[in-house]
Amino acid sequence: MSWKKKHKPHYITTPIFYPNAEPHIGHLYSTVIADILSRYNRLKDPSCPRALVTGTDEHGAKIQLAASINGMAKREKLFCDRISKRFQDLAIAANLSYTRFIRTTDTDHIKAVSHFWNELNRRGYIYKGGHSGWYSVSDECFYTETQVERRGTDASGESNMVSKETGNVVEWTEEENYKFRLSEFRERLLERYSANMARTAATTSSILPKEQFDQIREILSDSDQVKDISISRPSSRLTWGIPVPNDPSHVIYVWVDALCSYLTGVGYPWSDGKEGSAHGWPPNIQVIGKDILRFHAIYFPAFLLAVDLPLPETILSHAHWTVERKKMSKSIGNVVNPFEVMDKYESDVVRFYLARVGGRFRDDNDWSGDQLFKHYKEILTLVGNQLTRTFSRKVMERLPSTARLVPINHDVLESTAPDDADNGHVSQKMWNEARGRLSNLAHLYQLHMDKIEIAAALEEVIECLRACYADWNAIAPWSSDTPLSVVSKQLSYNRETLRICGILLQPIIPTKAKGLLDALGVQEDRRTIEYAKLGMGQLTGEEITPVSPVALFHSVSTVEGRQ
Repeated sequence: MSWKKKHKPHYITTPIFYPNAEPHIGHLYSTVIADILSRYNRLKDPSCPRALVTGTDEHGAKIQLAASINGMAKREKLFCDRISKRFQDLAIAANLSYTRFIRTTDTDHIKAVSHFWNELNRRGYIYKGGHSGWYSVSDECFYTETQVERRGTDASGESNMVSKETGNVVEWTEEENYKFRLSEFRERLLERYSANMARTAATTSSILPKEQFDQIREILSDSDQVKDISISRPSSRLTWGIPVPNDPSHVIYVWVDALCSYLTGVGYPWSDGKEGSAHGWPPNIQVIGKDILRFHAIYFPAFLLAVDLPLPETILSHAHWTVERKKMSKSIGNVVNPFEVMDKYESDVVRFYLARVGGRFRDDNDWSGDQLFKHYKEILTLVGNQLTRTFSRKVMERLPSTARLVPINHDVLESTAPDDADNGHVSQKMWNEARGRLSNLAHLYQLHMDKIEIAAALEEVIECLRACYADWNAIAPWSSDTPLSVVSKQLSYNRETLRICGILLQPIIPTKAKGLLDALGVQEDRRTIEYAKLGMGQLTGEEITPVSPVALFHSVSTVEGRQ
Protein backbone atom coordinates (compact mmCIF):
# COMPACT_ATOMS: atom_id res chain seq x y z
CA MET A 1 0.00 0.00 0.00
CA SER A 2 1.36 3.41 -0.97
CA TRP A 3 2.32 5.92 1.70
CA LYS A 4 1.21 8.77 -0.52
CA LYS A 5 -2.47 9.23 0.14
CA LYS A 6 -4.76 11.65 -1.64
CA HIS A 7 -5.71 13.34 1.61
CA LYS A 8 -2.35 13.19 3.36
CA PRO A 9 -1.95 16.35 5.45
CA HIS A 10 0.70 18.71 4.13
CA TYR A 11 3.41 18.56 6.78
CA ILE A 12 6.22 21.08 7.41
CA THR A 13 8.69 21.13 10.28
CA THR A 14 11.02 23.75 11.70
CA PRO A 15 14.17 22.82 13.58
CA ILE A 16 13.46 22.29 17.26
CA PHE A 17 15.58 24.77 19.13
CA TYR A 18 17.89 24.43 22.12
CA PRO A 19 16.39 26.46 25.00
CA ASN A 20 19.82 27.14 26.47
CA ALA A 21 19.52 30.87 25.77
CA GLU A 22 16.96 33.44 24.64
CA PRO A 23 15.70 33.21 21.02
CA HIS A 24 17.52 35.28 18.41
CA ILE A 25 16.66 36.43 14.90
CA GLY A 26 17.93 33.19 13.34
CA HIS A 27 15.29 31.23 15.23
CA LEU A 28 12.62 33.63 13.99
CA TYR A 29 13.89 33.26 10.42
CA SER A 30 13.55 29.48 10.40
CA THR A 31 10.03 29.57 11.79
CA VAL A 32 8.87 32.34 9.46
CA ILE A 33 10.15 30.52 6.37
CA ALA A 34 8.36 27.34 7.45
CA ASP A 35 5.17 29.28 8.15
CA ILE A 36 5.29 31.01 4.76
CA LEU A 37 5.54 27.64 3.03
CA SER A 38 2.72 26.18 5.11
CA ARG A 39 0.43 29.14 4.46
CA TYR A 40 1.28 28.98 0.77
CA ASN A 41 0.08 25.40 0.62
CA ARG A 42 -3.20 26.49 2.24
CA LEU A 43 -3.45 29.32 -0.32
CA LYS A 44 -2.96 26.81 -3.12
CA ASP A 45 -5.03 23.95 -1.74
CA PRO A 46 -7.33 25.09 1.10
CA SER A 47 -9.05 21.70 1.32
CA CYS A 48 -5.80 19.90 2.20
CA PRO A 49 -5.24 19.38 5.95
CA ARG A 50 -1.90 20.69 7.14
CA ALA A 51 0.51 20.25 10.00
CA LEU A 52 3.26 22.64 11.06
CA VAL A 53 5.43 21.53 13.96
CA THR A 54 7.99 23.54 15.90
CA GLY A 55 9.33 23.31 19.44
CA THR A 56 12.33 22.96 21.72
CA ASP A 57 15.05 20.32 22.11
CA GLU A 58 15.51 20.11 25.87
CA HIS A 59 17.86 17.21 26.64
CA GLY A 60 21.60 16.72 26.34
CA ALA A 61 24.93 18.03 27.58
CA LYS A 62 24.39 21.55 26.28
CA ILE A 63 21.22 22.01 28.33
CA GLN A 64 22.73 20.28 31.36
CA LEU A 65 25.70 22.67 31.22
CA ALA A 66 23.55 25.78 30.67
CA ALA A 67 21.32 24.88 33.63
CA SER A 68 24.37 24.40 35.84
CA ILE A 69 25.89 27.74 34.78
CA ASN A 70 22.59 29.43 35.65
CA GLY A 71 22.51 27.88 39.11
CA MET A 72 19.94 25.24 38.24
CA ALA A 73 21.99 22.03 38.30
CA LYS A 74 19.74 18.99 38.64
CA ARG A 75 16.77 21.25 37.85
CA GLU A 76 17.09 21.17 34.07
CA LYS A 77 13.34 20.83 33.49
CA LEU A 78 12.61 24.04 35.39
CA PHE A 79 15.40 25.78 33.48
CA CYS A 80 13.87 24.62 30.18
CA ASP A 81 10.35 25.61 31.22
CA ARG A 82 11.23 29.29 31.28
CA ILE A 83 13.19 29.51 28.05
CA SER A 84 10.97 27.10 26.13
CA LYS A 85 8.09 29.45 26.88
CA ARG A 86 10.07 32.26 25.28
CA PHE A 87 10.32 30.22 22.08
CA GLN A 88 6.58 29.61 22.18
CA ASP A 89 6.05 33.33 22.80
CA LEU A 90 8.19 33.99 19.72
CA ALA A 91 6.06 31.68 17.59
CA ILE A 92 2.91 33.47 18.75
CA ALA A 93 4.40 36.95 18.26
CA ALA A 94 5.46 36.04 14.71
CA ASN A 95 1.94 34.74 13.93
CA LEU A 96 3.25 31.24 13.29
CA SER A 97 0.30 29.00 12.38
CA TYR A 98 1.73 25.92 14.09
CA THR A 99 -0.34 22.85 14.90
CA ARG A 100 2.00 21.50 17.59
CA PHE A 101 4.64 23.13 19.73
CA ILE A 102 6.58 20.11 20.90
CA ARG A 103 8.93 19.88 23.84
CA THR A 104 11.20 16.86 24.02
CA THR A 105 10.36 16.64 27.71
CA ASP A 106 6.70 15.98 26.79
CA THR A 107 5.47 12.59 28.01
CA ASP A 108 4.19 11.44 24.62
CA HIS A 109 7.53 12.31 23.03
CA ILE A 110 9.54 10.35 25.59
CA LYS A 111 7.32 7.34 24.90
CA ALA A 112 7.75 7.80 21.13
CA VAL A 113 11.56 7.94 21.43
CA SER A 114 11.63 4.76 23.52
CA HIS A 115 9.38 3.03 20.99
CA PHE A 116 11.60 4.16 18.10
CA TRP A 117 14.72 2.90 19.93
CA ASN A 118 13.10 -0.48 20.50
CA GLU A 119 12.21 -0.72 16.81
CA LEU A 120 15.82 -0.02 15.80
CA ASN A 121 17.05 -2.54 18.32
CA ARG A 122 14.51 -5.21 17.36
CA ARG A 123 15.67 -5.01 13.75
CA GLY A 124 19.31 -5.45 14.70
CA TYR A 125 20.65 -1.98 13.97
CA ILE A 126 21.88 -1.22 17.50
CA TYR A 127 24.91 -2.78 19.17
CA LYS A 128 27.17 -1.94 22.09
CA GLY A 129 30.79 -1.05 21.51
CA GLY A 130 33.67 1.22 22.39
CA HIS A 131 33.52 4.67 20.87
CA SER A 132 36.20 7.31 20.63
CA GLY A 133 36.28 10.57 18.79
CA TRP A 134 36.24 14.32 18.98
CA TYR A 135 33.12 15.43 20.83
CA SER A 136 31.55 18.90 20.70
CA VAL A 137 29.20 19.85 23.52
CA SER A 138 27.93 22.79 21.45
CA ASP A 139 27.02 20.55 18.51
CA GLU A 140 26.11 17.52 20.66
CA CYS A 141 28.09 15.49 18.15
CA PHE A 142 31.08 13.18 17.72
CA TYR A 143 33.44 13.99 14.84
CA THR A 144 36.04 11.84 13.10
CA GLU A 145 39.66 12.87 12.51
CA THR A 146 38.80 14.04 8.99
CA GLN A 147 36.04 16.31 10.30
CA VAL A 148 38.18 18.37 12.70
CA GLU A 149 41.17 20.66 12.47
CA ARG A 150 43.39 22.75 14.72
CA ARG A 151 42.45 26.39 14.50
CA GLY A 152 42.99 29.70 16.28
CA THR A 153 44.22 30.31 19.81
CA ASP A 154 42.44 30.68 23.13
CA ALA A 155 43.19 33.16 25.96
CA SER A 156 46.23 31.16 27.02
CA GLY A 157 47.67 31.20 23.53
CA GLU A 158 46.86 27.56 22.83
CA SER A 159 45.18 26.47 19.61
CA ASN A 160 41.99 24.40 19.72
CA MET A 161 40.66 21.44 17.82
CA VAL A 162 37.39 22.45 16.20
CA SER A 163 34.77 21.03 13.89
CA LYS A 164 35.40 21.99 10.26
CA GLU A 165 31.63 22.28 9.70
CA THR A 166 30.66 24.48 12.64
CA GLY A 167 33.91 25.88 14.03
CA ASN A 168 32.95 24.78 17.54
CA VAL A 169 35.56 23.41 19.95
CA VAL A 170 35.84 19.61 20.28
CA GLU A 171 37.57 17.44 22.85
CA TRP A 172 38.82 13.86 22.60
CA THR A 173 36.40 11.44 24.28
CA GLU A 174 36.48 7.68 24.79
CA GLU A 175 33.51 5.73 26.19
CA GLU A 176 31.42 2.62 25.73
CA ASN A 177 28.15 3.45 23.98
CA TYR A 178 25.32 1.95 22.05
CA LYS A 179 25.98 2.41 18.35
CA PHE A 180 23.86 2.52 15.21
CA ARG A 181 24.89 0.72 12.01
CA LEU A 182 24.92 3.89 9.90
CA SER A 183 27.49 2.47 7.49
CA GLU A 184 24.93 -0.07 6.24
CA PHE A 185 22.83 2.76 4.80
CA ARG A 186 25.49 4.83 3.06
CA GLU A 187 25.07 3.29 -0.37
CA ARG A 188 21.28 3.26 -0.19
CA LEU A 189 21.23 6.95 0.66
CA LEU A 190 23.78 7.79 -2.01
CA GLU A 191 21.74 5.94 -4.63
CA ARG A 192 18.59 7.70 -3.50
CA TYR A 193 20.10 11.18 -3.67
CA SER A 194 21.94 10.45 -6.92
CA ALA A 195 18.63 9.50 -8.52
CA ASN A 196 17.45 13.06 -7.80
CA MET A 197 20.42 14.81 -9.40
CA ALA A 198 18.65 15.71 -12.64
CA ARG A 199 15.59 17.10 -10.90
CA THR A 200 15.29 20.87 -10.78
CA ALA A 201 12.09 21.26 -8.73
CA ALA A 202 11.56 20.59 -5.04
CA THR A 203 10.67 16.94 -5.27
CA THR A 204 10.84 13.77 -3.20
CA SER A 205 14.04 13.33 -1.20
CA SER A 206 15.68 16.46 -2.60
CA ILE A 207 17.91 18.83 -0.66
CA LEU A 208 17.83 22.55 -1.34
CA PRO A 209 19.77 24.59 -2.25
CA LYS A 210 21.87 22.58 -4.70
CA GLU A 211 25.15 23.40 -2.94
CA GLN A 212 23.91 21.59 0.14
CA PHE A 213 22.71 18.68 -1.97
CA ASP A 214 26.19 18.37 -3.50
CA GLN A 215 27.78 18.49 -0.04
CA ILE A 216 25.74 15.52 1.17
CA ARG A 217 26.49 13.48 -1.94
CA GLU A 218 30.19 14.18 -1.44
CA ILE A 219 30.04 12.97 2.17
CA LEU A 220 28.12 9.83 1.22
CA SER A 221 30.62 9.07 -1.53
CA ASP A 222 33.37 8.70 1.07
CA SER A 223 32.96 5.63 3.28
CA ASP A 224 35.47 7.08 5.78
CA GLN A 225 32.97 9.85 6.54
CA VAL A 226 30.00 7.55 7.16
CA LYS A 227 30.97 5.25 10.00
CA ASP A 228 28.69 3.69 12.58
CA ILE A 229 27.68 6.37 15.09
CA SER A 230 27.21 6.54 18.83
CA ILE A 231 23.54 6.89 19.80
CA SER A 232 23.88 6.90 23.59
CA ARG A 233 25.96 8.51 26.32
CA PRO A 234 26.88 6.96 29.68
CA SER A 235 24.63 8.32 32.41
CA SER A 236 27.78 8.73 34.51
CA ARG A 237 28.72 11.56 32.14
CA LEU A 238 25.29 12.77 31.12
CA THR A 239 22.24 12.50 33.35
CA TRP A 240 19.86 14.83 31.53
CA GLY A 241 18.31 12.69 28.83
CA ILE A 242 15.88 9.87 28.07
CA PRO A 243 17.14 6.57 29.54
CA VAL A 244 17.93 3.77 27.13
CA PRO A 245 15.13 1.18 27.45
CA ASN A 246 16.17 -1.58 29.85
CA ASP A 247 19.56 0.03 30.52
CA PRO A 248 19.46 3.09 32.80
CA SER A 249 23.27 3.27 32.75
CA HIS A 250 22.92 5.02 29.37
CA VAL A 251 20.82 7.89 28.06
CA ILE A 252 19.68 8.17 24.44
CA TYR A 253 21.85 10.45 22.32
CA VAL A 254 20.18 13.85 22.07
CA TRP A 255 20.00 13.84 18.26
CA VAL A 256 18.05 10.57 18.18
CA ASP A 257 15.74 12.14 20.74
CA ALA A 258 15.43 15.42 18.82
CA LEU A 259 14.92 13.92 15.36
CA CYS A 260 12.10 11.76 16.69
CA SER A 261 10.20 14.96 17.52
CA TYR A 262 9.18 15.19 13.86
CA LEU A 263 7.47 11.82 14.28
CA THR A 264 5.92 12.70 17.63
CA GLY A 265 4.55 15.88 16.09
CA VAL A 266 2.11 13.86 14.00
CA GLY A 267 1.22 11.24 16.59
CA TYR A 268 3.89 8.52 16.27
CA PRO A 269 3.67 5.67 17.13
CA TRP A 270 0.40 5.44 15.25
CA SER A 271 -1.91 3.16 17.17
CA ASP A 272 -5.21 3.92 15.45
CA GLY A 273 -4.69 1.36 12.69
CA LYS A 274 -3.92 4.03 10.09
CA GLU A 275 -0.73 4.49 8.15
CA GLY A 276 1.54 7.40 9.02
CA SER A 277 0.42 9.19 5.87
CA ALA A 278 -3.05 9.66 7.32
CA HIS A 279 -1.42 11.77 10.03
CA GLY A 280 0.93 13.65 7.68
CA TRP A 281 4.04 11.49 7.55
CA PRO A 282 6.44 11.98 5.85
CA PRO A 283 7.11 15.72 6.02
CA ASN A 284 6.69 17.53 2.74
CA ILE A 285 9.35 20.05 3.74
CA GLN A 286 11.81 20.20 6.61
CA VAL A 287 13.24 23.67 7.20
CA ILE A 288 16.65 23.59 8.91
CA GLY A 289 19.83 25.62 9.25
CA LYS A 290 22.79 24.50 7.16
CA ASP A 291 24.79 23.64 10.30
CA ILE A 292 22.51 20.66 11.07
CA LEU A 293 22.24 19.30 7.54
CA ARG A 294 24.24 16.12 8.23
CA PHE A 295 21.80 15.05 10.96
CA HIS A 296 18.75 15.61 8.76
CA ALA A 297 20.11 14.42 5.43
CA ILE A 298 22.14 11.38 6.57
CA TYR A 299 21.42 10.28 10.16
CA PHE A 300 17.66 10.77 10.22
CA PRO A 301 17.00 9.19 6.80
CA ALA A 302 19.12 6.19 7.84
CA PHE A 303 17.11 5.82 11.06
CA LEU A 304 13.90 5.95 9.05
CA LEU A 305 15.09 3.42 6.47
CA ALA A 306 16.03 1.11 9.33
CA VAL A 307 12.44 1.04 10.60
CA ASP A 308 10.83 1.08 7.13
CA LEU A 309 9.39 4.56 7.34
CA PRO A 310 9.32 6.88 4.31
CA LEU A 311 11.78 9.75 4.13
CA PRO A 312 10.95 13.47 4.17
CA GLU A 313 10.37 14.76 0.65
CA THR A 314 12.39 17.98 0.74
CA ILE A 315 15.00 19.42 3.07
CA LEU A 316 15.43 23.18 2.86
CA SER A 317 18.84 23.88 4.39
CA HIS A 318 19.00 27.65 4.69
CA ALA A 319 21.96 29.92 5.30
CA HIS A 320 22.48 31.94 8.49
CA TRP A 321 22.03 35.53 9.59
CA THR A 322 25.11 37.43 10.69
CA VAL A 323 25.74 40.93 12.05
CA GLU A 324 28.49 42.86 10.29
CA ARG A 325 29.49 39.53 8.74
CA LYS A 326 30.08 38.01 12.18
CA LYS A 327 28.19 35.12 13.74
CA MET A 328 25.76 36.29 16.40
CA SER A 329 27.23 35.77 19.85
CA LYS A 330 26.29 36.85 23.37
CA SER A 331 29.98 37.39 24.15
CA ILE A 332 30.36 39.79 21.21
CA GLY A 333 27.06 41.45 22.06
CA ASN A 334 25.68 41.38 18.51
CA VAL A 335 22.63 39.16 19.03
CA VAL A 336 19.50 40.63 17.41
CA ASN A 337 16.48 40.36 19.69
CA PRO A 338 13.47 39.34 17.56
CA PHE A 339 10.92 40.55 20.11
CA GLU A 340 12.37 44.07 20.06
CA VAL A 341 12.35 44.41 16.27
CA MET A 342 8.79 43.05 16.03
CA ASP A 343 7.66 45.44 18.76
CA LYS A 344 9.11 48.32 16.79
CA TYR A 345 8.02 47.41 13.26
CA GLU A 346 5.21 44.84 13.79
CA SER A 347 5.69 41.18 12.99
CA ASP A 348 4.52 41.36 9.36
CA VAL A 349 7.16 43.94 8.46
CA VAL A 350 9.88 41.73 9.94
CA ARG A 351 8.43 38.68 8.15
CA PHE A 352 8.53 40.68 4.90
CA TYR A 353 12.17 41.63 5.44
CA LEU A 354 13.21 38.06 6.26
CA ALA A 355 11.49 36.76 3.13
CA ARG A 356 12.67 39.59 0.87
CA VAL A 357 16.32 39.42 1.92
CA GLY A 358 16.62 35.86 3.21
CA GLY A 359 14.36 34.03 0.78
CA ARG A 360 17.13 32.76 -1.51
CA PHE A 361 18.82 30.55 1.12
CA ARG A 362 22.24 30.01 -0.49
CA ASP A 363 24.37 32.68 1.17
CA ASP A 364 24.49 34.05 4.69
CA ASN A 365 22.52 37.27 5.13
CA ASP A 366 23.80 40.19 7.14
CA TRP A 367 21.20 41.69 9.45
CA SER A 368 20.88 45.44 8.97
CA GLY A 369 18.61 47.86 10.78
CA ASP A 370 18.98 50.25 7.83
CA GLN A 371 17.89 47.56 5.39
CA LEU A 372 14.94 46.61 7.58
CA PHE A 373 13.85 50.26 7.62
CA LYS A 374 14.27 50.46 3.84
CA HIS A 375 12.04 47.45 3.25
CA TYR A 376 9.53 48.71 5.81
CA LYS A 377 9.19 51.88 3.75
CA GLU A 378 8.94 49.76 0.60
CA ILE A 379 5.94 47.74 1.79
CA LEU A 380 4.43 50.81 3.50
CA THR A 381 4.59 52.75 0.23
CA LEU A 382 3.57 50.06 -2.25
CA VAL A 383 0.73 48.54 -0.20
CA GLY A 384 -0.28 50.85 2.65
CA ASN A 385 0.11 54.21 0.96
CA GLN A 386 -1.18 52.95 -2.36
CA LEU A 387 -4.41 51.80 -0.72
CA THR A 388 -5.02 55.16 0.94
CA ARG A 389 -3.96 57.13 -2.17
CA THR A 390 -6.22 55.10 -4.42
CA PHE A 391 -9.29 55.93 -2.36
CA SER A 392 -8.24 59.34 -1.12
CA ARG A 393 -10.88 62.03 -0.69
CA LYS A 394 -9.25 64.18 -3.37
CA VAL A 395 -9.62 61.40 -5.94
CA MET A 396 -13.06 60.24 -4.80
CA GLU A 397 -14.48 63.77 -4.98
CA ARG A 398 -13.74 63.86 -8.70
CA LEU A 399 -15.81 60.72 -9.35
CA PRO A 400 -19.44 59.70 -8.90
CA SER A 401 -20.43 58.12 -5.58
CA THR A 402 -20.43 54.66 -7.15
CA ALA A 403 -16.63 54.92 -7.30
CA ARG A 404 -16.55 53.88 -3.65
CA LEU A 405 -18.08 50.55 -4.50
CA VAL A 406 -16.43 47.27 -5.51
CA PRO A 407 -15.90 47.02 -8.43
CA ILE A 408 -15.88 50.13 -10.61
CA ASN A 409 -15.87 49.84 -14.41
CA HIS A 410 -14.61 46.31 -14.08
CA ASP A 411 -15.24 45.62 -17.74
CA VAL A 412 -12.37 47.93 -18.68
CA LEU A 413 -9.98 45.23 -17.52
CA GLU A 414 -11.01 43.23 -20.57
CA SER A 415 -10.52 46.04 -23.06
CA THR A 416 -7.48 46.52 -25.27
CA ALA A 417 -8.98 49.07 -27.69
CA PRO A 418 -7.93 52.70 -27.38
CA ASP A 419 -10.42 54.79 -25.43
CA ASP A 420 -11.52 57.94 -27.30
CA ALA A 421 -12.23 59.59 -23.97
CA ASP A 422 -8.55 59.41 -23.14
CA ASN A 423 -7.92 62.28 -25.51
CA GLY A 424 -4.52 61.01 -26.48
CA HIS A 425 -3.56 60.30 -22.87
CA VAL A 426 -0.67 57.84 -22.52
CA SER A 427 -2.71 55.62 -20.20
CA GLN A 428 -3.78 52.96 -22.72
CA LYS A 429 -0.22 51.66 -23.22
CA MET A 430 0.21 51.48 -19.45
CA TRP A 431 -3.07 49.59 -19.07
CA ASN A 432 -2.07 47.08 -21.72
CA GLU A 433 1.16 46.47 -19.82
CA ALA A 434 -0.69 46.30 -16.50
CA ARG A 435 -3.10 43.75 -17.93
CA GLY A 436 -0.17 41.60 -19.03
CA ARG A 437 1.49 41.80 -15.63
CA LEU A 438 -1.68 40.94 -13.73
CA SER A 439 -2.56 38.11 -16.12
CA ASN A 440 0.80 36.38 -15.52
CA LEU A 441 1.48 37.27 -11.90
CA ALA A 442 -0.15 34.31 -10.13
CA HIS A 443 1.44 31.86 -12.55
CA LEU A 444 4.94 33.27 -12.06
CA TYR A 445 4.46 33.47 -8.30
CA GLN A 446 3.34 29.85 -8.12
CA LEU A 447 6.24 28.67 -10.28
CA HIS A 448 8.71 30.21 -7.84
CA MET A 449 6.91 29.15 -4.67
CA ASP A 450 6.60 25.53 -5.83
CA LYS A 451 10.39 25.52 -6.16
CA ILE A 452 10.76 27.20 -2.73
CA GLU A 453 12.10 30.40 -4.28
CA ILE A 454 10.38 32.70 -1.84
CA ALA A 455 12.38 35.86 -2.58
CA ALA A 456 11.85 35.45 -6.33
CA ALA A 457 8.09 34.93 -5.87
CA LEU A 458 7.91 38.01 -3.66
CA GLU A 459 9.89 40.02 -6.19
CA GLU A 460 7.22 39.30 -8.84
CA VAL A 461 4.57 40.76 -6.52
CA ILE A 462 6.67 43.79 -5.61
CA GLU A 463 7.41 44.58 -9.26
CA CYS A 464 3.71 44.54 -10.02
CA LEU A 465 2.96 46.85 -7.10
CA ARG A 466 5.83 49.15 -8.07
CA ALA A 467 4.53 49.47 -11.63
CA CYS A 468 1.02 50.23 -10.34
CA TYR A 469 2.41 52.93 -8.07
CA ALA A 470 4.31 54.48 -10.98
CA ASP A 471 1.23 54.37 -13.24
CA TRP A 472 -0.85 56.17 -10.61
CA ASN A 473 1.75 58.92 -10.38
CA ALA A 474 2.01 59.22 -14.17
CA ILE A 475 -1.75 59.59 -14.60
CA ALA A 476 -2.07 62.06 -11.68
CA PRO A 477 -5.74 61.29 -10.96
CA TRP A 478 -5.96 64.20 -8.51
CA SER A 479 -5.26 66.66 -11.34
CA SER A 480 -8.14 68.42 -13.12
CA ASP A 481 -6.19 67.89 -16.33
CA THR A 482 -6.70 64.12 -16.16
CA PRO A 483 -9.98 63.00 -17.79
CA LEU A 484 -12.43 61.35 -15.42
CA SER A 485 -12.62 58.30 -17.67
CA VAL A 486 -8.86 57.83 -17.22
CA VAL A 487 -9.12 58.23 -13.46
CA SER A 488 -11.98 55.74 -13.30
CA LYS A 489 -10.16 53.18 -15.41
CA GLN A 490 -6.90 53.51 -13.48
CA LEU A 491 -8.86 53.14 -10.25
CA SER A 492 -10.06 49.75 -11.48
CA TYR A 493 -6.50 48.71 -12.27
CA ASN A 494 -5.25 49.90 -8.90
CA ARG A 495 -7.96 48.00 -7.06
CA GLU A 496 -7.35 44.84 -9.08
CA THR A 497 -3.59 45.07 -8.53
CA LEU A 498 -4.04 45.47 -4.78
CA ARG A 499 -6.56 42.62 -4.69
CA ILE A 500 -4.38 40.13 -6.58
CA CYS A 501 -1.20 41.12 -4.76
CA GLY A 502 -3.05 41.02 -1.45
CA ILE A 503 -4.05 37.42 -2.10
CA LEU A 504 -0.49 36.44 -2.96
CA LEU A 505 0.98 38.27 0.03
CA GLN A 506 -1.11 36.31 2.54
CA PRO A 507 1.59 33.69 3.30
CA ILE A 508 4.20 36.41 3.90
CA ILE A 509 2.33 39.21 5.69
CA PRO A 510 -0.86 37.44 6.80
CA THR A 511 -2.24 40.15 9.10
CA LYS A 512 -1.62 43.07 6.74
CA ALA A 513 -2.81 41.11 3.70
CA LYS A 514 -6.04 40.33 5.52
CA GLY A 515 -6.45 44.00 6.38
CA LEU A 516 -5.90 44.93 2.74
CA LEU A 517 -8.40 42.38 1.41
CA ASP A 518 -10.93 43.34 4.07
CA ALA A 519 -10.61 47.00 3.05
CA LEU A 520 -11.19 46.03 -0.59
CA GLY A 521 -14.30 44.04 0.33
CA VAL A 522 -12.86 40.73 -0.91
CA GLN A 523 -14.93 37.87 0.48
CA GLU A 524 -13.22 35.27 2.69
CA ASP A 525 -13.91 32.42 0.27
CA ARG A 526 -12.35 34.33 -2.64
CA ARG A 527 -8.85 34.67 -1.26
CA THR A 528 -7.24 31.49 -2.60
CA ILE A 529 -4.77 31.42 -5.44
CA GLU A 530 -7.43 30.52 -8.00
CA TYR A 531 -8.89 34.01 -7.46
CA ALA A 532 -5.53 35.74 -7.98
CA LYS A 533 -6.36 36.25 -11.64
CA LEU A 534 -7.37 39.29 -13.62
CA GLY A 535 -11.10 39.92 -13.38
CA MET A 536 -11.79 37.30 -10.70
CA GLY A 537 -12.55 40.04 -8.21
CA GLN A 538 -15.73 41.09 -9.94
CA LEU A 539 -18.79 41.18 -7.66
CA THR A 540 -22.43 41.76 -8.47
CA GLY A 541 -25.62 42.86 -6.77
CA GLU A 542 -25.73 42.80 -2.98
CA GLU A 543 -22.14 41.55 -2.81
CA ILE A 544 -20.93 45.05 -3.69
CA THR A 545 -19.68 46.91 -0.62
CA PRO A 546 -18.04 50.28 -0.02
CA VAL A 547 -14.26 50.32 -0.02
CA SER A 548 -12.86 51.15 3.42
CA PRO A 549 -9.30 52.47 3.11
CA VAL A 550 -7.40 52.03 6.36
CA ALA A 551 -3.90 52.73 7.65
CA LEU A 552 -2.37 49.27 7.36
CA PHE A 553 1.09 50.10 8.71
CA HIS A 554 2.55 52.30 11.41
CA SER A 555 3.68 55.66 10.09
CA VAL A 556 7.35 56.42 9.61
CA SER A 557 7.26 58.87 12.52
CA THR A 558 5.75 56.21 14.79
CA VAL A 559 8.42 53.66 13.86
CA GLU A 560 11.25 56.20 14.19
CA GLY A 561 9.94 57.16 17.63
CA ARG A 562 10.22 53.59 18.92
CA GLN A 563 13.56 52.48 20.33
